[in-house]
Amino acid sequence: MCNACGNPSAPGHWTEAGADTPGDRLRARFHRADLLDKVLRPYGLTAHDGGMVPGIQMGTLSGNQTIVPDLASLWAEAERMLGHPIDPLDPAFLNDD
Repeated sequence: MCNACGNPSAPGHWTEAGADTPGDRLRARFHRADLLDKVLRPYGLTAHDGGMVPGIQMGTLSGNQTIVPDLASLWAEAERMLGHPIDPLDPAFLNDD
């Protein structure tokens, strides 16, 4: 672990279940960020994980950026940025169509 930034994050978060190697953990982070980006785009927000800093980089389409440490913080920050709640279980995102 990097003493300056804490990257990579400590193992054990439930979203990384089944990730046996550091490469698996990194692929899981990228996949999670891709899914988050798809959910947040309709709200005018983006999510990205470049694998270089701990947490998820999120922002607005106009360029306002922030780094959040985990999923709970991401939803709180997204709602703060938008000024209204987001429902991550909205049926529009759960349809397989």
